[in-house]
Amino acid sequence: MPDVFQDVNSVKYVGRFAPSPSGPLHEGSLVAALASYLDARAHRGQWLIRIEDLDVPRNMPGADRMILQQLQQLGMYSDQPVLYQTSRLEAYQQAFDELDRRGLIYPCCCTRREIADSVLERHGKFPQGERPYPGTCRNGLKAGRAALSWRIKVSQGVACFEDRWYGSQSQDVQAVVGDFVLRRADGMWAYQFAVVLDDAWQGVTDVVRGSDLLGSTARQIMLGELLGLPKLRYMHIPVLIDASGRKLSKQNGAPAVDSSRPLEVLEKAWRNLGFESFGAKDVEGFYAGAIERWSKAMHIFRLAPD
Repeated sequence: MPDVFQDVNSVKYVGRFAPSPSGPLHEGSLVAALASYLDARAHRGQWLIRIEDLDVPRNMPGADRMILQQLQQLGMYSDQPVLYQTSRLEAYQQAFDELDRRGLIYPCCCTRREIADSVLERHGKFPQGERPYPGTCRNGLKAGRAALSWRIKVSQGVACFEDRWYGSQSQDVQAVVGDFVLRRADGMWAYQFAVVLDDAWQGVTDVVRGSDLLGSTARQIMLGELLGLPKLRYMHIPVLIDASGRKLSKQNGAPAVDSSRPLEVLEKAWRNLGFESFGAKDVEGFYAGAIERWSKAMHIFRLAPD
């Protein structure tokens, strides 16, 4: 855990947990859910659940119901009706059309292999992290080629933000990422686009999520600024890794948490956040003690109820 946290009390707090329905909750996703839940409750704010189901081929039938059931068994309920991203397709199109009218979007015909070849040609090796798009199609598609995606024109400059766990962060989005995809050729909306619009529409003020998304934050801030959306506050918590050093994830075969033993599961997630057990006797006692300890660790002056 970090030594210093930024206090966040300037506006009413709205947090969220946004899992994809590609499988049930595992230990890694539960840690993110618990951190976001505790932070919202410590601020006497709202906690929302959003099912990020846009990547339809990866969705597992019934996984959304499994996730919601697991959360309920663990004592975590959304303060508003659960939002499904697939109910927001018209809103994404409207925002896309607005950016297009402003000349900020262009079609791209580049394949992943072509992008990789361009990166190698330019840098001599693959940089750590992402392979920045070199802007090949900024001035038009290659003759005889069809669009495979639509990209946003990223302007020059460094995006800076203060992460409540990792401290000051900055990223030159153009250099590190390049013009990134908003929509694929199959019509599927990109995560980076939808998440920015959904957070604004739901009134989210604070995002608490895994550190694997820390590198996405600068481009999301940049996109929010282009769309004139409110600024958010961020906290990225360390992700859990398996025995081979890989991020614990559904794709890597992480087993589902056994939510039929809620206190045991919650206490393990609490320890995985870097805290010590405090001997809770039941789920209610766990949340009471965990919220109090979270508040002190984050230096939160708890907001008075409305």
